[in-house]
Amino acid sequence: MEALTLEMITVLVILAGAIVLFVTEVVRIDVAAILIMVVLGLSGLVGADDLFSGFASNAVISIIAVMILGAGLDRVGVMRRVAAFLLRIGGDTERRISALISATVGGISAFMQNIGAAALFLPVAERLSERTQIPISRLLMPMGFMAILGGTITLVASGPLILLNDLLASTATNLNVEIQPYGLFAPTPIGIALVAAGILLFALVGQWLLPESAADREAHADLPGVAAIHGLNQEVHPFLVSNESDMAGRRVADIEAQYAEAIVVAVHDGEGLTIAPYRDYVIEPGMVVGLVGSYPALKPFAEVRGLKRVEGDPFAILHDRDHAGLAEVVIRPGGDAVGNTVQDLRLRELYDINLLAVHRHGEIITDSLRRVQLESGDVLVVFTPWEHLDRLAQQPSFVILSDYPQEPPRTQKQWWALGAFALSLSLVIFTSLQLSLALMVGASIILVSGVLTADEAYRAVSWKTIFLLAALIPLGQAVEDTGTAAWIAENVITAAGGLPTWGMQLVIALVTTAFTLTISNVGATVLLVPLAANVAVGVGADPAQFGLIVALAASNAFLLPTHQVNALLMGPGGYRVKDFLRAGLAMTVLFLVVLIVTVNLFA
Repeated sequence: MEALTLEMITVLVILAGAIVLFVTEVVRIDVAAILIMVVLGLSGLVGADDLFSGFASNAVISIIAVMILGAGLDRVGVMRRVAAFLLRIGGDTERRISALISATVGGISAFMQNIGAAALFLPVAERLSERTQIPISRLLMPMGFMAILGGTITLVASGPLILLNDLLASTATNLNVEIQPYGLFAPTPIGIALVAAGILLFALVGQWLLPESAADREAHADLPGVAAIHGLNQEVHPFLVSNESDMAGRRVADIEAQYAEAIVVAVHDGEGLTIAPYRDYVIEPGMVVGLVGSYPALKPFAEVRGLKRVEGDPFAILHDRDHAGLAEVVIRPGGDAVGNTVQDLRLRELYDINLLAVHRHGEIITDSLRRVQLESGDVLVVFTPWEHLDRLAQQPSFVILSDYPQEPPRTQKQWWALGAFALSLSLVIFTSLQLSLALMVGASIILVSGVLTADEAYRAVSWKTIFLLAALIPLGQAVEDTGTAAWIAENVITAAGGLPTWGMQLVIALVTTAFTLTISNVGATVLLVPLAANVAVGVGADPAQFGLIVALAASNAFLLPTHQVNALLMGPGGYRVKDFLRAGLAMTVLFLVVLIVTVNLFA
């Protein structure tokens, strides 16, 4: 057995330091990765030509491309439709929403790279979080873990399983034994069991495993704060006006004057949507009115007034923060609005804007709003589609305080975005093009067609994720090139030589897990499949089965945010390393148990 060399010892010290930095979070994790990369360069373990090659690696370029593709689909409104569909069939409970989105992403990951599935559904999860008020941190980690597990369902969804048959074939030649190749769906029962177990884990104990972290978001970060600052609720709830309702046949102005709880922000008459109906608009039986506020507060009012809750949501567009939301508008000193009443402004009639409250000297005014005489510096809290706010912003009497999207979703470009995504996916599945190139074809179409501008594409990329992954690639290279990985593997497996077959399988799975967390999952597979097959022949077991264990265990990457999917979701989910350690430990133990049991049942 090869002895430790000075290079191996140096790599082990750097590897230990990296783990300490990740766990203690003395510095931010992407900064820690950059420090590790610099130390590797100064030590001479990785040459100058290879030190920064991670920034041009297939994995990193693929992530950049898929982030642009996902942002494009979101920009044209496709992901909002997906989110609305999932919300419609999943309700608004955390367990159901989390299980539904996790199962969807896990299923998609069976046929495409898991990082692609996770990146595409990131905006869907964010919108579901906004709509249901479920913390985003309680949705993203289960989704990410199921994206990783989904790659175990077929032989085409992850690098380790794609390589498996080739590695087994070369190993069979070296060992002079016959090993039958696996078919496309050979791991399917095992993969489905792993995904189902993961979903069940978070459904049962997710409330203890998952944090309630604040997301690392930049876009429109101030909009939800408007509601919090003024103690208002911007949710719009649909109610059907029955024939017996005392709101039927009455004007909006009369209804709101009589019932302070009822602010009618929209009406659907069965043919079309009217936003901010003007004061003389008559509510007829059969119409659906959109009332703004919290549902628990509106429910008793609706029951007394003969209103019925509507299944589905004709006002879905008003829930979308890219379309509508709360905003603050200041009455400009010296402007024409000073001294007028709210009714004189005719906000609904002229601008299709709903006024919810007036903020004056620390006081919130919501009663008898139409009769409030406006003073300079008053803040109007309005609920409005953003394009309507644009019209108000052009008036010299008003100053818009809130940042808001200046342009609605580019729905006219949706076929370009869908076509770009479909083309990239087809190139990945049906051609031998490198993954990064296939995805960049779609990203290029997104840019050329105008689905996204170049600036929007740059903003869509999580550069924190890119630097984290690119800076860690040289560490994995050093562990492999210096022989450290082979030395560790041989020593561990030799020490476990006296165990029963299932014990050897567990040791191989544990070693693969450790290597997947420190070097690439592909590197771990290339190194360990031949080694595992040799062990299997030595103990009289099936070498193909042991090789399959390695390829599947290469997906057991939940303990640290070093896996591409975990790194992608760390910022948007507001996660820390300790969050992955807590939830990842439970997932790792469950993964190993299910893997060993199902491999012996189905493989």
